[in-house]
Amino acid sequence: MTELLRLEGLTKAYPGVVANSDVSFAIGTGEVHALLGENGAGKSTLVKMIYGLVKPDTGRMVLRGQPYAPDRPAEARRQGVAMVFQHFSLFEALDVAENVALGMENPPPMRELAARIRAVSEEYGLPLDPDRMVGDLSAGERQRVEIVRCLLQDPKLLIMDEPTSVLTPQEVEILFRTLRQLSAEGTAILYISHKLEEIRALCDEATILRRGKVVATCTPRERSAREMAELMVGAVLTPPAKSAKPKGEVALEVRDLSAASPIPFGTSLKQVNFTLRKGEVLGIAGVAGNGQDELLLALSGELKSDPGMVRIAGRDMGATGPQARRAAGLVSAPEERLGHAAAPDMSLVENALLSGALRKGLVRNGFIDWAATEDFAAGIVKDFDVRTPGTHVAARALSGGNLQKFVVGRELSQSPEVIVINQPTWGVDAAAAAAIRQAILDRAEAGAAVVVISQDLDELLEIADDFAALNEGRLTPTRPVEGLGIEEIGLMMGGAHDMEVAHGH
Repeated sequence: MTELLRLEGLTKAYPGVVANSDVSFAIGTGEVHALLGENGAGKSTLVKMIYGLVKPDTGRMVLRGQPYAPDRPAEARRQGVAMVFQHFSLFEALDVAENVALGMENPPPMRELAARIRAVSEEYGLPLDPDRMVGDLSAGERQRVEIVRCLLQDPKLLIMDEPTSVLTPQEVEILFRTLRQLSAEGTAILYISHKLEEIRALCDEATILRRGKVVATCTPRERSAREMAELMVGAVLTPPAKSAKPKGEVALEVRDLSAASPIPFGTSLKQVNFTLRKGEVLGIAGVAGNGQDELLLALSGELKSDPGMVRIAGRDMGATGPQARRAAGLVSAPEERLGHAAAPDMSLVENALLSGALRKGLVRNGFIDWAATEDFAAGIVKDFDVRTPGTHVAARALSGGNLQKFVVGRELSQSPEVIVINQPTWGVDAAAAAAIRQAILDRAEAGAAVVVISQDLDELLEIADDFAALNEGRLTPTRPVEGLGIEEIGLMMGGAHDMEVAHGH
């Protein structure tokens, strides 16, 4: 295999943190190379240097035998390096072809571009209609737009950051077929993911980063997922333990919950029904954009519903707002950490106050008890291993994974009766994810009823007692996790299961 890109001693430091320290490895032509590491291990900084978004302090890169130092992404693309980001950069109000044109240096005329999109998307098994509005596309189809936009530039290296976090199992299969085809044609792929079984199935080699340094390289097929996770973390991991104790009385009852989405291009909820007992964990799956955000808003009270639609411990809370529901014992952690779950420019202490004031008694006679609030914040940081210089740091200064630990910890630390969490371990490394899942199970063990909405199926199968899937705002009937197969789950997520269940098959 001929060498395509070589990194030699790349180092990048920011005030107070060395993101990458002396990183060296090579990627061959047509090789699928995994980049593994916990949150904050330096993966993002490294790929940003390769893609021209960040300039290394020291070290150098060699692409096809020539010195390579892109000063911006356009230069990286010109030299054959393309990147599909974890968060898509698409305009929902434009069609597919217009979005693709925006990502090109000098796009051809629209009709010609539409024909090329059709041809390339079919050639790689990612069919796309150039005339469709992006706002109407599923997450999987949006990702296709990003990939096809890259493929039209005929890249030699394609960087993919957490590409399967928004896909159904069936869509993951399609993506992998495409990536294998690209690899066979000589395109190298640098693949970042937390899903180690996927990496074992797809990647030829893996470079593992820990705290900014390369700590190991391995051939994923020859290692178990647990061995790779332990290399990333530098410690031995144990899977969370589920409780076998009987479930208590009904804690949350949702009856014919329907609500119009307040989100542009959102999905309205349509007649959602489920019952949840104390100590029970209900896992709700679904591809992004099928009503997950709306369900969390409707359960937390941010999105108003009609009387009778939501009952907490037998009390009708359908028409009440977030404060009344919090008082009744329901806490929630939305998917969007920065801006929704946490105020970016407020300190961790202030963010602890925002949701903990009521249940932790942090406000007395209209005055904030700052000492108690600081203790609460410090307790979350300690119990959930939040890496931060202190509790007076602004939320936006934390890495995504550490802010996630803080947000989830803040809610779980309020002795809740009902917990609703959307994407509890989104973008969090293996060790932190295991700790968050264990913390959720500990709360269930203590008698809380838990709704976990997640796109990570392995996560749901690991911690949930019962399973349901959201599709276009409708929830499938709940099923015990025991004995559920991946194929069946994929069908439930795709909405194919409703008919059979309705007809009693």
